[in-house]
Amino acid sequence: MRRTRTTDGTRPGPVRLSPGDVLRLGLVGLRVRRLRAALSALGISIGIATMIVVTGIPASSQKGLLEQLTALGTNLLQAQPQPNQTPPVLLPQDADAMARRIGPVTQASAVANTHRGVQRTDRSDPSDSVGISVLAARDDLLAAVGGRVHTGRFLSVATDRFPTVVLGYQAAAWLGFRQLPPSGPLPQVTIDKRLFTVIGILDPMPLTPELEQSVMVGWPAATRYLTFDGHPTVVYVKAREDALEDVRAVLPATLYPQLPGLVEVSRPSDALAAKRATEHTFSSLFLGLAGVALLVGGIGVANTMIISVLERRREIGLRRALGANRGQIRGQFLTEAVILSAAGGALGAAAGAAAVLGYATFQGWPPVVPVSSLAGGLGAALLIGMAAGVYPSLRAARLPPTEALAAA
Repeated sequence: MRRTRTTDGTRPGPVRLSPGDVLRLGLVGLRVRRLRAALSALGISIGIATMIVVTGIPASSQKGLLEQLTALGTNLLQAQPQPNQTPPVLLPQDADAMARRIGPVTQASAVANTHRGVQRTDRSDPSDSVGISVLAARDDLLAAVGGRVHTGRFLSVATDRFPTVVLGYQAAAWLGFRQLPPSGPLPQVTIDKRLFTVIGILDPMPLTPELEQSVMVGWPAATRYLTFDGHPTVVYVKAREDALEDVRAVLPATLYPQLPGLVEVSRPSDALAAKRATEHTFSSLFLGLAGVALLVGGIGVANTMIISVLERRREIGLRRALGANRGQIRGQFLTEAVILSAAGGALGAAAGAAAVLGYATFQGWPPVVPVSSLAGGLGAALLIGMAAGVYPSLRAARLPPTEALAAA
């Protein structure tokens, strides 16, 4: 212990330790007892890693589940005129564009029933295609309904003016098509005694069975070849989930302002209610699991630090006998506890994050490591170390040197 020299001959006292001196003093115990320090850090690491894992893995699972629920069309609405109206209700020709003007709406598209029949060939029995609708479709339909092309391609500006069609998955099966040839001439179907070339087949769309069981023609082509009047019969709207009910409330007046009551809008999918319930359930689960993990980790750290301080009473007594004051004893053990906890917390956070990433990747989930859990884990490690070191350091600092040496 360094001592100051006085000019009046009084007994010199211990100097005030700088932060660097306190840090080096705290590291002494860790370097001398490396195995005990490693085991103590391991206990802290396990507690923090547990907290990261029990929040990260459910969060990854939740995100994967929510993506699956979103794919089911939780934010999709369908608007169409009330059936059996005399005269029939005709939506505006630009109804989908009108729906896109609603703030929370992200996608809008439309189809229209042309009331035409389709046949595999002009010699096929017309009854073979009963249940297949011929729809005029906008080019952006798939984006609005979350559909995908199974083979071929969908309608586009380059094709929708020509006699080309895209088949829904079920309609293609009924007409005898499964795949399109990779090369050579494409198959054709007959609509209103005119040949139309099949350029694509869609994947199944269970939430929109009317599209699965339909043959889709480009909007301009339907007007040109099928005497289509341009009025949509169904408008598909995709909106933000938090505003879905509000969009549903204003959609009829937007599409048919003169008589909104003659437009019916589908209610939000049951999957949306399931998704919201899942978010609430998982949030509560995260809080519970994180609390248990922190409690277990805190008890383990406190137990480890108390035992560590009690085992080193001889060292405490010797330092007190050599002139160290109580503040320096407290500072030494508090610093050691904080360093040990910080090292264990960093190791545990890294191990927990790696475990979450590995497990989520193995399960095919999108990996999610909550930043709040990482920051909370490191912060909790520091707080736990300080809390675990306060009582034993205070107790050690109050021990007289002779009692501390005798207790050893």
